[in-house]
Amino acid sequence: MSVSTASPVTGICDVLIGLTEEGRGDEAAASLGYGLTLARDAGAHLTVQSAALRLMTTGLPLCRFADEIIGAENGRLAVLARKAAERIREDAEGAGVVCTLESASLMHHEVVARLSTRARLHDLTVLDAEPFAAMPDRDLMEGVLFGSARPVIVVPAGWDTFRARRVVVAWDGSAQAARAANDALPFLRAAEAVAVVCVAETERLLSTVPGAEFAPHLARHGVEVTVDDRPVEVDVAETLRRAAGRFGADMIVMGAYRHSRMREWFLGGATQSLLARSAIPLFLAH
Repeated sequence: MSVSTASPVTGICDVLIGLTEEGRGDEAAASLGYGLTLARDAGAHLTVQSAALRLMTTGLPLCRFADEIIGAENGRLAVLARKAAERIREDAEGAGVVCTLESASLMHHEVVARLSTRARLHDLTVLDAEPFAAMPDRDLMEGVLFGSARPVIVVPAGWDTFRARRVVVAWDGSAQAARAANDALPFLRAAEAVAVVCVAETERLLSTVPGAEFAPHLARHGVEVTVDDRPVEVDVAETLRRAAGRFGADMIVMGAYRHSRMREWFLGGATQSLLARSAIPLFLAH
């Protein structure tokens, strides 16, 4: 594995990866490779929570047979989670990364609560992308994002090596955008090129240069930054996707859920749209 950033990433001291074993056999594992190479490149400590998703038994006498089946499945998932942890330990040792592993059998709400608590003790959390809003993995991401006050990197399938040579910062002037950009400074300083992309209506772009207000702050932090103000193409999320593609970006940094999650659930929004369809990792903060 080769170092994948223009400069070494500094300021990231501990990284958390959350893996949930559901026994489907098709779980994405991009977060593991991404988080491991990130920890290696940054010289950071890696913590991995490998949780088996425990199914609930009834405890009723008439349901004893069903409970035995559920118990056997819980045992199988626990074994799979432990084996995953063992493979992670071997991979970390091979990469020269100090790694702490946690393997437990937990109900879904317990997985979210434990990972959120652990995330507060780390610089960032790395999770696999989940394109469907109603799936448990999306709930896990939102739980960590809102419950830890720490940033989350969401990794799409197939993107199993960390790199951040070229980074897009989505800027809309919101508190969430400012939080995300400042939390991402270790990556922005190490990048070869950073573009502050502001998506706005054409009328606003004719009278102002919205992204230019934030660029000096990043430049004072040693970030090589350019400003790219763009009119809306289809919608904000699609405009950001296209801007990131033209820039050759390895990462989009953005504030998550500027509107409420309920509003984004029913009416849509940039966060939901990018989580559903982003070809590159998303660095999210709220």
